[in-house]
Amino acid sequence: MNEAFERAMAAFEPAHLPLAVGFSGGADSTALLAACASAWPGQVVAFHVHHGLQAAADDFERHCAAVCERLGVALVVHRVDARHAQGDSPEDAARRARYDAFAAMARMDTALGAIESIVLGHHADDQVETLLLALSRGAGLPGLAAMPAHARRNGLDIYRPLLAVPGADIRAWLKGVDLPWIEDPTNEDERYTRNRIRAVLLPALERTFPQFRATFARSTGHAAQAQELLGELAAQDLGVVGNPPRIAALQALSRARQANVLRHWLMQAHGCAPSAAQLDQLLDQVRACTTRGHRIHLKVANGFAQRRGDLLHWYNSGPSPKASR
Repeated sequence: MNEAFERAMAAFEPAHLPLAVGFSGGADSTALLAACASAWPGQVVAFHVHHGLQAAADDFERHCAAVCERLGVALVVHRVDARHAQGDSPEDAARRARYDAFAAMARMDTALGAIESIVLGHHADDQVETLLLALSRGAGLPGLAAMPAHARRNGLDIYRPLLAVPGADIRAWLKGVDLPWIEDPTNEDERYTRNRIRAVLLPALERTFPQFRATFARSTGHAAQAQELLGELAAQDLGVVGNPPRIAALQALSRARQANVLRHWLMQAHGCAPSAAQLDQLLDQVRACTTRGHRIHLKVANGFAQRRGDLLHWYNSGPSPKASR
């Protein structure tokens, strides 16, 4: 048996049972499903998202059904439309469809009862790919923190217990228990950025920095901790500046704290995130807002930030007639 995989699963303790396992039929989710079914017999359901993007999607579903029958685990299949809009990333569209499916699952009443927890098979190589993608996009701390081992989203606890386990170790464990898995043919398609990272960058990192998975994991951990502190500071500052924020109170903060609290406000109150350029422009306008007649009306995310009297508002409908001019 593979010790890294066994240690990771031994340390995993979900807060709630029954537990769903995101099950694609690939190696990572197959190992995870088998280990969870062994640890919590009768308390695990496999959740398969049928994306409908490949001719082999129905074959994937049949394979998953056969594995679940062998493991004695119930299989729930959720069909989604994961086609991407023009200009959108196919990977991002598929990911959004999956998380929408997870949210729908949380509202379902399965044979085991309501599902409050789902466990996903992301591993150390996936975490490195996520970090490298974030670096390539100039991401801030939330991006550099990569994927959390535990998060709560749409009323669902999401766990990733294998983030410290290399993908090769997971496959070694599967071979040891003689469980089959499927290889998604799109994983070899280097039109996708993640696949180019996997095929080109990870082998180069392995040759140059053999311990890169562990050291990168420490860096993502430091970023996550720093982001947690920034979140706590933003919540405190938002309590002072108000929701919506008072412009004069914002101006009393340093520019860095203004940026931090505005990002927090936009995400918490409106579910949106500004680009770096949009946030810089908004901060410039807040600084310049020294007269009653100064107007703020800027594109921010999929809406607009607007001054109304002494307050900063955000909307994504038509312009308000109350805007200061």
